[in-house]
Amino acid sequence: MIKKRNKKLMKIALETLQKHGKNAFDIAKRTILQEKIEYKPINDALRYFSEEIWRDFQHPALLSLACEAVGGDPEILLDIGASIAMLSGAVDIHDDIIDKSETKASKLTVYGKFGNDIALLVGDALLFEGLSLLYEACENLPKNQGRKILKLSKNAFFEIGTAEAEETSFKGKRDLEPEEYLNVIERKAAVAETCMRIGAILGGGKIKEINALGHYGRTLGTLMAIRDEFIDVFEPDELKHRTENECLPLPILYAFQNSEVKDKVIQMLEKTIISENDAYEIVEIIMNTKGVQELKKKMRLQVKKEIKNLNLIKNEEILEELNLLLRAGIEDL
Repeated sequence: MIKKRNKKLMKIALETLQKHGKNAFDIAKRTILQEKIEYKPINDALRYFSEEIWRDFQHPALLSLACEAVGGDPEILLDIGASIAMLSGAVDIHDDIIDKSETKASKLTVYGKFGNDIALLVGDALLFEGLSLLYEACENLPKNQGRKILKLSKNAFFEIGTAEAEETSFKGKRDLEPEEYLNVIERKAAVAETCMRIGAILGGGKIKEINALGHYGRTLGTLMAIRDEFIDVFEPDELKHRTENECLPLPILYAFQNSEVKDKVIQMLEKTIISENDAYEIVEIIMNTKGVQELKKKMRLQVKKEIKNLNLIKNEEILEELNLLLRAGIEDL
């Protein structure tokens, strides 16, 4: 236990997600790699994505955790978890095309390595495979339950799609209200909420449990996304890319509520190259602004609220893991 406590919360959180999501993710990976596509570049791109980039343990893990939280058997959710992992992978690839993201986490994206057309087709392949597997999994459920899962999944991915469409209109905006972008981030957490709802439904949860776990999923997805927004401020290449091709990171938008900070940071963002020293200086400037402090306070309050709402969960081991994931979302912020 001492060794575990000395680990960073985020490291433990990632291990937790892998533990609960690996079996379903392995099905997703195996399913897509078994496809025999005659055109070699698409096969190469699918293999590259599956073996070098794709690590979606999160969505299958949320299904599993929610199911176990209400006393269900997560083994019944493996195919649904695999299908949602594939659908989410498709969304990620298409998102890279929209944002012109050639690298992520120091690795070339499918778009960056194989180009626009191949990336689009690889995303489509994941989309069709995911939809087929989801439909087959729901066919094996009681009729009303299967329809409900399909509807929840459709609504979640439609919500993500509309949120990402709106996000494209934020490119280059320096006067964007941070709450507008925060609203988009919250809507993009729809799949996390849906995973928790599906897991609780198929685990036999009561209405209160389903709603509480669904709300938890939306909050967790939002917190993790905001955490990534903070991380992007620290990464010079990513910060430059977002300045030119996407919406500015959320903390910078909150810091821009201070006009003096805004003027100073914009001058730095408009440099041809943003160095590590520039990124560090931007971090130093924005982190103590009132807007960013209020954002971090809001995140901490959300964690406390969700932990309180989860008191109805009786499985203490799962409850501890759910609480840990929340706390990891605000670690070091």
